[in-house]
Amino acid sequence: MSGVYLDYNATAPVRPEAIAAMTRALETGGNPSSVHAAGRAARALVEQAREDVAALIGGPASTVVFTGGGTEANALAIESAVATGSRRLIVSAIEHDSVLETAKASGMAVEVLPVTAQGVADLAWLKARLDAWDVADGKPFVALMLANNETGVIQPVAEVAVLVRQAEGWLHVDAIQAAGKIAIDSRALGADTLVVSAHKLGGPQGVGALTFGPRATLVRRQHGGGQERGRRAGTENVAGIAGFGASARAALRDLDAFQQQSAWRDLAAACLAAEGAVVIGEEVPRLANTLCVAAPGQGAELQVMGLDLMGVMVSAGSACSSGKVKASHVLTAMGLTDLAACAIRVSGGWATNETDWAAFVAAWSDVHSRHAARRRAPAA
Repeated sequence: MSGVYLDYNATAPVRPEAIAAMTRALETGGNPSSVHAAGRAARALVEQAREDVAALIGGPASTVVFTGGGTEANALAIESAVATGSRRLIVSAIEHDSVLETAKASGMAVEVLPVTAQGVADLAWLKARLDAWDVADGKPFVALMLANNETGVIQPVAEVAVLVRQAEGWLHVDAIQAAGKIAIDSRALGADTLVVSAHKLGGPQGVGALTFGPRATLVRRQHGGGQERGRRAGTENVAGIAGFGASARAALRDLDAFQQQSAWRDLAAACLAAEGAVVIGEEVPRLANTLCVAAPGQGAELQVMGLDLMGVMVSAGSACSSGKVKASHVLTAMGLTDLAACAIRVSGGWATNETDWAAFVAAWSDVHSRHAARRRAPAA
């Protein structure tokens, strides 16, 4: 990939280990449901990947269900909760659209769990709401991501799990951005369902996984054969799953080294702040690779385009809006409405180095200076 790529939170470049694993899987051939030699070889690749993903996120491999991506995995968890008795869903204000929109489409009542000005879930609000829960609304369902995809802010999932368990509810955790960036143990967190996605780790796009705990009952939403232990029909994407497993294994191996990103990120943040930018979420724990920064008066789209012309690739908010740049619902939920349309997200990953962050700073400074000069220039 040419240029400086700092949009890992949208998708990470595929790791060499994943490419090699996918190539081997494609050369192996065979349907993993077949009992002959080729089928058994394909099945072995799938099950090895299941073990690798389980090691990354915690929990027995037998509870890992492969899906066609993180969006499908989120939908499987939410739709299963509804099918097993949840009639009112509590969803944090900063969730990814795949959670927010699935909750809205469920036909159930949806309540929004607010966040603080730093983007952290409001525990006091949630406790009060669960204490007042009406049993007619069935089992409480709460969705809270582990780390936000736009700000990188890490959420108090373990504390929320205590509240949800006291209310005998179901806690769903979207860990897609957190996986491979911080240590994860789904059981220690108290998650009833937890979702990850391959392409955020350096695996292929279009492959996700869900792990579930003993209090959750999954209801099959995709019907057909008995694949994935009867939980998700359809012949498994063997090559994609093999790449997923390889990327999960590599991400776990590199977890400690990944934390050095924070020093490069913080230096970049200080440089931009010195020029008037506002760093979002800097007072609370964040993912080491993520910088959300706003330039008051300078639209996010202009920043992204200007940086792209200089060979630096970043994004504005979530990258799951069909290429559209729009005001961030995450920043709006944090009460930063005036900054929501002028914030960009910079995110490094497994192949990022200090030079990449320095190149971003230099390019952003140039784009920002030229924008400021245009604003100061007298009208013709």
